[in-house]
Amino acid sequence: MWARLRAQGIRTSKRRVLRLMRQAGLLAPTRAPLVVGPRVHDGTITTERPNQMWGTDATSTVTVENGAVTVFMAIDHCTLEGVGIHAATRATRFEALEPIRQGVRQQFGAVSVGIATGVQVRHDHGSQYMSDNFQAELRFLGITSSPAFVRATEGNGVAERFIRTLKEQLLWVRMFRPWRSFATRSSTGCVSINEQWLVDRHRFRSPAQVRRDLLATSEAA
Repeated sequence: MWARLRAQGIRTSKRRVLRLMRQAGLLAPTRAPLVVGPRVHDGTITTERPNQMWGTDATSTVTVENGAVTVFMAIDHCTLEGVGIHAATRATRFEALEPIRQGVRQQFGAVSVGIATGVQVRHDHGSQYMSDNFQAELRFLGITSSPAFVRATEGNGVAERFIRTLKEQLLWVRMFRPWRSFATRSSTGCVSINEQWLVDRHRFRSPAQVRRDLLATSEAA
């Protein structure tokens, strides 16, 4: 508007034009500013004991023969240990459940009603995790669903950090041809990370060693 006035020979200040148009309600409508509430998740999402909270998330890579492949995983928030990992060509809600089932079998011995009572699963708001099937399976196992805050990746930071390590150690440094070879390498890579990843927070012990130390302390007590 200031430029059009200037073209017509009316010389004025940009700020004056803006002020007068604002007072007259002639400015273009703009989106109201988003008022962000308190970040309730500030603090810590880690736990003192294993099997209190698991985080789950997914990432993907590209194979030569099968194109994009998705890998789902579940991570213990105490030990930072991968308790389950699963690769699939289809990123469905059923595939997303597989690492949870693996963790339940490994830690509790079976998959049955209420066997994992007391465990919480932290996940984002992806369609797989918010689906009726995924939530129903958690309830069947006795697991409490713990969704992270929307647009706050820190709430699922344990799984996000494990994904970064998996990418740096495997996904970004190797090429895979069929997706089944990728699935095999993902499982092997998860075991390797559990045994060899030296975590600063754990005084440079591996996630698997932290679990063994905690279990030994518990048995001694």
